[in-house]
Amino acid sequence: MSQVVPEKPLRVVVWSTGTVGRHAIKGVDAHPDLELVGVWVSNPAKDGKDAGELAELGRELGVVATTDRDALIALRPDAIVHTAMTDDRPFEAIDDLIWMIENGVNVVSSGPVLLQWPERILPEEMLERIDAAGRRGDASLHVNGIDPGFANDVLPLVMTSLSQRIDEVRVMEVCDYSTYYQPVVMSDLFGFGKPMDQPGWLWQPGILSMAWGSVVRQIAAGLGVTLDEPLIEEVDRRPAERDTASVSGDIAAGTMGAVRFQLIGAVDGVPRVVLEHVTRTDPDTHPDWERPPAGADGCYRVRITGEPVMTVDLVHHGEHGDHNVSGMITTAQRLINALPAVVAARPGLITVLDLPLVTGRGLVTGSTRKDAR
Repeated sequence: MSQVVPEKPLRVVVWSTGTVGRHAIKGVDAHPDLELVGVWVSNPAKDGKDAGELAELGRELGVVATTDRDALIALRPDAIVHTAMTDDRPFEAIDDLIWMIENGVNVVSSGPVLLQWPERILPEEMLERIDAAGRRGDASLHVNGIDPGFANDVLPLVMTSLSQRIDEVRVMEVCDYSTYYQPVVMSDLFGFGKPMDQPGWLWQPGILSMAWGSVVRQIAAGLGVTLDEPLIEEVDRRPAERDTASVSGDIAAGTMGAVRFQLIGAVDGVPRVVLEHVTRTDPDTHPDWERPPAGADGCYRVRITGEPVMTVDLVHHGEHGDHNVSGMITTAQRLINALPAVVAARPGLITVLDLPLVTGRGLVTGSTRKDAR
C-alpha cells in the first residue's frame, strides 16, 4: 500500500503537553496535512494558555489549552494525538482511549504500550470492548512510538526482509538515563536511587511481559512464529558505583544505578525473539554490558543472527539536546506521521502490521509548506 494523503488537512487535538506532548504540538503545527484545533492539559495552571507558549515555539498559535475534555470532543476533531502519562495508570488510560474512539475521534497514542500488540496481555473481552467502541464511533486507535514502537517493530521486521535464514532477532535499547526527566518512571517503576532491597515495580514477576511482551510477540507474528508461553524474564540490577547526578533525582552510591533486562521469546526452548534493555545512570559503568557506538550516549540496536548476520544501530540526538530529547521527538513524530494512515484504517485497534508505508512526507525543509496548500 502506498502512503496515505488526506484530501484536506486533518483537524487534530494534542492531549497533554508534557515531555512528549509539547513536541507533538510542534509536530502537528509543522505538518502540511494536519491542523491543530485544540490542546488538553491536566494542570489547571496551563488552562487558557496558548499552545505555542506551552510548546515553547516563541510564537502564539491561536489555540488555547483547556482542562475540559468534553469541549475538545465537541470540536469534532478528526484525530487526537494522545501523549498523556499512562505508565502508572494503564487501565484508566485505556478507558480514556475507548471514550475517545467511541465518540468518533481517531486516536494515535504513546501508551499504554501494551496496546502495541496486546494479545496474551489483555483479556479477549477487553480487546473486543476496544474494537466495539471503534465500530460504534467509526474510529481507529493506534499505539506506538520509538520503544515500544518503530525501533523494535517496523525497523527489525524490515531488516528481516534481507534474511535468508533467521536464528534470532534481538532488539535493544542501550541508553544513559541520567538526562531522562521522568521522576515517576525513574524512581517508582525502575527503582533508580532506591535501596537495592526495594526493587521498582517493573521487576515484579510478569510486569516485563506486560510492558514489553507486545514487542516480542508482534515481531514473532510478523515472522509467522508461535512462541513458547510464558515469555522468559531476566533482570540484572546493579548498584551505583559512585554518587551520580540525574535530572530525575540524584543517584547515591550503593542505591540502584543500572539494570539490564531481557524478555525472551523462545520456540521449543530456543531463544528466537529477544528484547534487551541496558539502562545506565552512569555511562562509564558496567563495561561487560552492551554499549552504544563510540561518541553516542544511547542507541537502539537490532541484531539479527542467521544468514546473513546483520546489526543496525539507530543513533539519534536532538538538535538542541541529547538522545533523551530526541526520544521524545521521535515518539511524537512516529504517531503524527502515521495519523493519515490511521484515520483511513478500519475502525478499532490498529497495529503497524495493519498500516501502509509511513514516511515524513511534507517535512523536507523548503518543500511543501502548510501555508502553500
